[in-house]
Amino acid sequence: MALVITSAIALRLWHDVALAMVRDDDPDLSLRQITILLTVYLEAPPHTVRGLAAKLGVSKPVITRALDSMGKLDLVTRRRDEADRRNVLIQRTVAGALYLERFADTIARESRKF
Repeated sequence: MALVITSAIALRLWHDVALAMVRDDDPDLSLRQITILLTVYLEAPPHTVRGLAAKLGVSKPVITRALDSMGKLDLVTRRRDEADRRNVLIQRTVAGALYLERFADTIARESRKF
């Protein structure tokens, strides 16, 4: 069953979730970083810089910069693919999983207001 909400409610929910995320103690991630993180955690691995760039329609350096920031926060890790040394594999971390769990909890909590 699909959830049907109006555009106004969708925007209000997005606003309220973003506001809650800004107010909490978690790091502020850009929309691009959140999208990368969600892709890595919601879609089956393996994930590569090349693959993420293609999926998001951006260049590999754009993905690399985002991953640099997210790596410093321990939300993802990177390692060379032993089978193909040209590829860099993006891997999940416990900290990244916990971040997304709190993010999902925030969305659920804010959506109950409607």
